[in-house]
Amino acid sequence: MPGRKSAVFRPGWLQIGFALALSLISTMEAGACPLCYEAARQLMTEGVRLDAADRAVLAKRDVGDGALRVVAVVKGEATIGDKVAEPIADYSDATGAQEASLLIASQSAPQWTSLGAAPLIYADWLRQIVATREIAGDRPKRPWPLTTATADVLSYEGWRQRVKLVLPYLEDPNPLAARLAWGELARAPYRAMDVARSQIDAAKVTTWIDDPKLGPRRAAYLMLLGFVGGPEGARRLDARLETALAAHETKDLAALIAADLELAGPSRVDWIEAGIFADRSRTMSEIEAALLALNVLGDANGSVPRERVIEAYRDFIRQRPAMAGFVAPQLADWNYWDAAPDYSALVKTNATMDPASQMAIGLYLRRAAEAGIVIQ
Repeated sequence: MPGRKSAVFRPGWLQIGFALALSLISTMEAGACPLCYEAARQLMTEGVRLDAADRAVLAKRDVGDGALRVVAVVKGEATIGDKVAEPIADYSDATGAQEASLLIASQSAPQWTSLGAAPLIYADWLRQIVATREIAGDRPKRPWPLTTATADVLSYEGWRQRVKLVLPYLEDPNPLAARLAWGELARAPYRAMDVARSQIDAAKVTTWIDDPKLGPRRAAYLMLLGFVGGPEGARRLDARLETALAAHETKDLAALIAADLELAGPSRVDWIEAGIFADRSRTMSEIEAALLALNVLGDANGSVPRERVIEAYRDFIRQRPAMAGFVAPQLADWNYWDAAPDYSALVKTNATMDPASQMAIGLYLRRAAEAGIVIQ
């Protein structure tokens, strides 16, 4: 294809950025699934803002005096019938007196913020979402620095319950409910997604994937299809993946590969090794997508065992020595040190390598030594 760049090594910020991204992703097990780039790009989803707020209520205009009053309490201290006297950011009366709005407020803010229209029937669902923060389980360490988006972290069981709660509201007729449901699905840890199995119709998910208007949400729905697709979903994913790679189309490719792996299992890793790592026509973006998908599946250590992902990473080191360090951060975080001799030998050859890859290899070897690994 004229003008298409192959994956021949070219030192630059693209490679450096990817190596750093893999390093950061290796610390994100409890955070948003890195396959959903669009969700990660958002400054705040509705779910994040709801979690971070101290108070959340549904309020609507009183037909008698026209005052905006609380009609349901979702979170924090408030009383039904209270008048909302403080200023409200992003609020609109366009929905009319019969429609309630979801308002949130924090102690540090002197005003409320409207997240959008939400009929009263959604109040209990919103309360259940808020309650998932309190579900017992192994609560991960809070990310640093603490911000509005990271101040509260759900446990693994809390995330499983939250995913289960939002599944019926994906593409709900109410725009706020639909945005909230998609956002929570997109930012859920990948390994919590298995709760979706048998909980949602695969044909419906496929319809969303094929809808051009839902393009920004496609990565999350591809990821979901990997858990609910079944044999027909696998066939559809195979066809979509073949088309994408033939055209070197990389948008949502990582999510597509991950979904394909989730449904097909470890045997599909052979194809990645032969069709992407060993294929010199593959672009850097295609390689990045394959590595990211393997990283997420290896972290989950479920349908594709981590041991098989490690084998693929060892193959990548052999196939792509200039980029060999791209997988070093993840191997180190998995406490896998058997790649140390390969990396040590590669360094001694003085081969041309991506600067970020070289740095990652150095850090891996240092951590291996700290772990007591003797490197000849």
